[in-house]
Amino acid sequence: MVIKVFLASSSGSTAIKKKQQDVVGFLEALKVDYTQLDIACNEENRMWMRQNVPEEKKPANGIPLPPQIFNEEGYCGDYDTFFDAKEDNSVYAFLGLPPPPGSKEAEQADKAHIVENGNHADENLDDSIEVPEEERNGDAHVEEEQAEEADEEGGEGGEEEEAEEEAADGEAADEETAGDEAPAEAEEEAVEETDEAQAEEEEQEEEELRQLEVDSRDTLYLALAFLSSSCLFSVTLVAILLLSLLPPSISSITSVVLYAGC
Repeated sequence: MVIKVFLASSSGSTAIKKKQQDVVGFLEALKVDYTQLDIACNEENRMWMRQNVPEEKKPANGIPLPPQIFNEEGYCGDYDTFFDAKEDNSVYAFLGLPPPPGSKEAEQADKAHIVENGNHADENLDDSIEVPEEERNGDAHVEEEQAEEADEEGGEGGEEEEAEEEAADGEAADEETAGDEAPAEAEEEAVEETDEAQAEEEEQEEEELRQLEVDSRDTLYLALAFLSSSCLFSVTLVAILLLSLLPPSISSITSVVLYAGC
């Protein structure tokens, strides 16, 4: 079974890019085999994705957005359903894949299976219990006393055997728990890596916004300085033209006044 992830390589939406990176990063951390299909550069991929997303899963405008996840021809879900499955430790069930032995999802499935089988076993056991005829006749107590005497004679050897069996069972249980912890730790590391990547991307975006604000402010200051110098030059030029039109006596006085004002 091949997992198909439909992505848009040239999307202009930052939110869509983050969702795509989250899905792809988590699948790679779990070492799940998948194929990326680009809908931005391939019209066939775009049409296939839109046609195979169920109608009840499409948004109000009828156009599903990436990322969309499929298992072969079967629809798994979008980013929101993938995120919910990740939070519930049920990503493999979401993808339609069997969970690997030792993973949290496998442990949950085993517990559910044990509980289900245990209930059925109890029901069958209750139905199959019958009261022995000896107990009904009162002879069962004699047999119990004889069995107790035999147990007392061989009690010492039986206790040693039980101790050895308990020690062997404890070692086997320790080996099983050690083997089960490795896949669970791999899943926790994968979640931590995706969270750290998201935090780094958010910090980088905030830094870009702050730099953009500083650049915009500097550009505005330069523009205002240029406009003020241009206005001052224009006023000076107009004053010189007016002085050239006035009589020499008045123009000399006016020049002194203008010079003192400047």
